[in-house]
Amino acid sequence: MKITVSPKDQLKELKRGCFEILPEEEFLKKLTDSFEKQIPLKVKFGADPSRPDIHLGHTVVLQKLRLLQDFGHEVYFLIGDYTAQIGDPTGKNKTRPILTENEVKQNAQTYKEQVGKILDMSKTKVVFNKDWLGKFSGLDLIQLMSKATVGAILQRDDFSKRYTQSEAIYLHEFVYPVLQGYDSVFLKADLELGGTDQTFNLMMGRHLQHAYDQPAQCILTMPLIEGTDGVHKMSKSMDNYISLTDTPTNMFGKIMSISDELMKKYYLLLSRKSAEVVDGVIQRLNSGELHPMEAKKSLAAEITGYYHGESVGLEEREKFEARFSKKQIPDDIQIVEKSSGSLSLLDLFVELNLVKSKSEGRRLLTQNAVKVDFETYAQDQFDLKPQAEHILKIGKLRMVKLKAQ
Repeated sequence: MKITVSPKDQLKELKRGCFEILPEEEFLKKLTDSFEKQIPLKVKFGADPSRPDIHLGHTVVLQKLRLLQDFGHEVYFLIGDYTAQIGDPTGKNKTRPILTENEVKQNAQTYKEQVGKILDMSKTKVVFNKDWLGKFSGLDLIQLMSKATVGAILQRDDFSKRYTQSEAIYLHEFVYPVLQGYDSVFLKADLELGGTDQTFNLMMGRHLQHAYDQPAQCILTMPLIEGTDGVHKMSKSMDNYISLTDTPTNMFGKIMSISDELMKKYYLLLSRKSAEVVDGVIQRLNSGELHPMEAKKSLAAEITGYYHGESVGLEEREKFEARFSKKQIPDDIQIVEKSSGSLSLLDLFVELNLVKSKSEGRRLLTQNAVKVDFETYAQDQFDLKPQAEHILKIGKLRMVKLKAQ
């Protein structure tokens, strides 16, 4: 594939929403050499198969990988099937559980299926680091470990905190960042991407490439994105995530539930429109020329369209406007029949896949986000009278009709 976008224009698009590029001048030179010689850069991204469920927070980095693919560069999607069996403690105050080989294989397959929603898999080289690390002898490992110092490893934030608090740090944990760094040596990577919580490990790859007399990779890190609560990092444990496997209606509704201020960050990090277009949207929002509701509906339709089809995203916008902007009950509303008497709304929400878990449903109840016949309802138990029917509204978009059998 011919590289047609100029180095400066590539850099401009890659920098949008980016936390930092290290070192930027060196990276621009790599882009320039690549453009002039028409030789694509080798771009590395490492995925930990112990966490195969991808949500929009994970796509922040994946979107940049797709952009690099579109520019004509080679993306190496590295699944750490070998290193996952060691356990990376990054961002944790204790070690992660070590996975079995079968668990790693199952998770890796799930990962490939999900990233295919973002990356062009026909242009993605999927590699497994067991193919080279699994061939290491004990002596090979010792020689590799001689390239890094204990002092350097202890500079990593989570290690230093545990060390000062006299918490256990096991020797195998020191091995992880060095092995991850060696992946860059083996692949001869020109650029590696990751979240800000991975900076130390990414820099280790650069350090080891120097030690092996290779041109050092540059690093591009992306910020972590807040979830639907607008406070905490998007994660399953906080029940504030938007999954790629959410239904179109749930995905659209969750995006519509974010704050107007967070929406600007979502535009920067999740929209695939050009930097010029996104900057224009944010400027119009800041000046008051563009209403936040209109901007949010456009973004929700755009993102939903990525993962469910463009026409589906537009349909969800129309359904949203019919339900809430025009205050109508849709003709295609889901009808659920239940026996009269007392029933648990939390059980019902989970059964209908309106929420991922009871804890998410409980949070919606406490936040007054559940309505019965358009009136706030904050209790789990609900008394369904014989022959009665009610409209249940969950969050800003999900709606069902409940009828007594």
